Amino acid sequence: MIFKIIYRNLLHKPLNALLSLFLLMLSVAIISLLLVAGTQINSKLDKDLADVDMVVGAKGSPLQLVLSALYHIDAPTGNISKKEADKIAANPLVETAIPLSYGDSYKGYRIVGTIPAYKDLYGGKLAKGSFFAKPFEVVLGAQVAQRTGLKIGDLFHGNHGEEEKGEEHEEFDYKVVGLLEKSGMVIDQLILTPTESVWDIHEEEEETSSIAGTMMPMVRKAKPSDDHTDLDHLDHNITTIETKEAQDRQITALLLKFKSPMAIMTLPRIINAETNMQAAVPTLEINRLVNMLGIGITALQSIAFAIMLIAGLSVFIALYNRLKERKYEHALMRSMGSSRSLIFWLLLSEGILLSFLGFTLGFALCRGGLVLLNGVSGKDFHFYFDYAPVAEEGWLFAITLIIGILAAVIPAVKAYRLNIAQTLSDG
Repeated sequence: MIFKIIYRNLLHKPLNALLSLFLLMLSVAIISLLLVAGTQINSKLDKDLADVDMVVGAKGSPLQLVLSALYHIDAPTGNISKKEADKIAANPLVETAIPLSYGDSYKGYRIVGTIPAYKDLYGGKLAKGSFFAKPFEVVLGAQVAQRTGLKIGDLFHGNHGEEEKGEEHEEFDYKVVGLLEKSGMVIDQLILTPTESVWDIHEEEEETSSIAGTMMPMVRKAKPSDDHTDLDHLDHNITTIETKEAQDRQITALLLKFKSPMAIMTLPRIINAETNMQAAVPTLEINRLVNMLGIGITALQSIAFAIMLIAGLSVFIALYNRLKERKYEHALMRSMGSSRSLIFWLLLSEGILLSFLGFTLGFALCRGGLVLLNGVSGKDFHFYFDYAPVAEEGWLFAITLIIGILAAVIPAVKAYRLNIAQTLSDG
């Protein structure tokens, strides 16, 4: 009976109720979306740091270096000498040094040349197969396997660059030898292979280009005076190709874990000042990024809370006007035996019901927003937001109900104190 009365009261002026409901829904959806996205992004940023104390790479933006080497969501700053990187790895203060080499992808997923110890940073465990043992064997992250459909024993070609439709390396077959368990970390979206795979592909490209450059002068009709020059030129390039193995190779980045916290005070300064490489401390760079993002998120949350307060005011005005319009009906209900408490709870329940419906619809709208957000973040960053509620949404639910209660309490108190005789006499 009570719910029937509340329902009819809300429908008495449906536009007022719908406006209040819409404002509550919109504010809850915005705040909820920011809470879910912020919580999950911060959690991912923290987890994917993987206890890496320092990243070494080419000179450039330190934030770009960290994003590309740890989160694989940006282009690298360049390549560095493996010889120079090995010198840093041999420092007594370094506990673990893991090289990364990349530049190719498969269906938008980055192919990373590294060593088996890389998986240990993220607690990577094999779900099927084995870890790579020789060049062009690959291990797939859980997300890669799920979304590409690759299985143990399958062969595929990598693409040059990060785009799905980049130039294919058709002369090189990668073979899937292992699949990793899902970890919820960045390793889920990577294709791991020995560093030699990356070297072999790109050195082959360089050699082909070099040979083509030397053969062009040989196909033209040579003059007697320049025969010797052309032969010397060809011999020089052949020698260059043959000694390629002896030349210094390059990697994209080096991930370091230190034995002592003292290393973080000395090594970055030495590397940045005395080498042509760059040292970036991930925690510092990510904290800067989070602080920059935090300003925008806080501003949006403030706007959403302002909308919520406006929604609460709208509920208050709607209930107060309804009280004045239906004051005579309430007096009649009292004269027919309804208690003061019943009238009080009728108005209070309207505010609570509007708040509950506003939160429920806002929660649903937020999840719809996450679906759209996943379409963008999944394509660009291979990151997908979870739809499960976060703890902060419990507080949001409580705040929404409190706003509804506060908006309804003044009209409810006035209804409780209603003077029956005077109201009936006034008609």
